[in-house]
Amino acid sequence: MKQRIPKPKFFACSQSIDLAKEIAESYGCELGKSKKNVFSDGEFQVSFEESIRGRRIFIIGSTFPNSDNLMEMLLMIDAAKRASARHITAVMPYFGWARQDRKDKPRVPIAAKLVAKLLETAGATRIITMDLHADQIQGFFEKPVDHLFASTIFLPAIKALNLDDITVASPDMGGSKRAYAYSKYLKSEVVICYKQRKKANVVSHMELIGNVEGRNVILVDDMIDTAGTLTKAADLMMERGAKSVRAICTHPVLSGEAYERIENSKLDELLITNTIPLKKQIDKIKVVSCAPLFADIMHKVHNNKSISGQFLM
Repeated sequence: MKQRIPKPKFFACSQSIDLAKEIAESYGCELGKSKKNVFSDGEFQVSFEESIRGRRIFIIGSTFPNSDNLMEMLLMIDAAKRASARHITAVMPYFGWARQDRKDKPRVPIAAKLVAKLLETAGATRIITMDLHADQIQGFFEKPVDHLFASTIFLPAIKALNLDDITVASPDMGGSKRAYAYSKYLKSEVVICYKQRKKANVVSHMELIGNVEGRNVILVDDMIDTAGTLTKAADLMMERGAKSVRAICTHPVLSGEAYERIENSKLDELLITNTIPLKKQIDKIKVVSCAPLFADIMHKVHNNKSISGQFLM
């Protein structure tokens, strides 16, 4: 007799409760009961308020700063391991600390590698994430990593705009591979922005490689932090004769003066996912939910089915 696979259980870290509820609803189940107790000094303890013995569990939580969000994920994984969960999948729509994926100067850490080892040591048996800052971060893990692409949900959204004369752009040299992948699917031209920085998050000079005159430009990036690079690129392209400039960014970090820069820029709109909750709503920002994609992948993972058919590029 074929053994029936018990249903998985879904749990949320506190920073991603809204997204986790949406994922669970798309999957067709409810979030499991968990609790977070915070002590007066800021230390906190997590606990599962139901049995998870012998079950596959999905712990959903993006690890954007501050570091409490990463710590909560680690504690949840450790608690699940000690409660005898059969499989522990860390679902991290946004994988924090990913920008520190190499030594770009002497005497600095490789934080992305450290986070990978922390997750494995805590007890994660699988990782599901989306649009890593660098693809090679998958190699920092000894456990399986399902690396999803937001293009699966962004490309249909772009098609729905019914734009002619599309040009895909990357706001920096590092994103050129991503821009070329989008352009291949959209059968469009590509332009690249070349930027120089004085220090982190501060662009001192930007130049455009390619022609955008008379084109509807779509800037593509994996994350938007202070929005300095993206808005500077949009303004530059409008100065060079572009008809319109839109941007799609998977992870809305949006720190510092990001919201003000977006509102005051020449961007027509900014499409993002809900991997990180917005601090406030503005008219130019449109959210495309990643919950159905994660729910579908988690269903296939649980039932040992291939996920490669979900990738559009």
